[in-house]
Amino acid sequence: MTAPDAVTLTRADSGDAEALARLVTALLAELEPGAEAELAAMSLPQQAQTLLADQLIFAFIARMADVPVGVITLHRCAALYAGGVFGEVSELYVMPEYRSLKIGEQLLDQATEFAAEQGWQRLEVGAPPQAEFPRAQRFYESNGFVCTGQRLRRLI
Repeated sequence: MTAPDAVTLTRADSGDAEALARLVTALLAELEPGAEAELAAMSLPQQAQTLLADQLIFAFIARMADVPVGVITLHRCAALYAGGVFGEVSELYVMPEYRSLKIGEQLLDQATEFAAEQGWQRLEVGAPPQAEFPRAQRFYESNGFVCTGQRLRRLI
């Protein structure tokens, strides 16, 4: 029997699209305050449902007492520098009031296990700017990630 305050991790499917969208919306609102209107226009639940169903992303949701409190999403990439196919963490978020419970570490461990099952040799993540989010950088480094620079984006 599971303790009421135990964390359970489950692989998300298209039926988890609403929970996934809520958690990712919270992440994006934290990273980009004031972007609520833009987020609302994105139709994240529909996107989550489609991306999960098409296996363009893979996700794991952390729950406590059946309440979604954290999420990690991954996708498959390929590059010569990486020796072929690898995984990338697209989103990792734990609700602030649950961050001291090692849920982020558990989600990363689950992602690492999944990556190994997929035959991926590495996981990469684009970390937020260190000056604004130094705790995130420390979190990833304490979980075995090595800083190789940040990513830039160009919208098309």
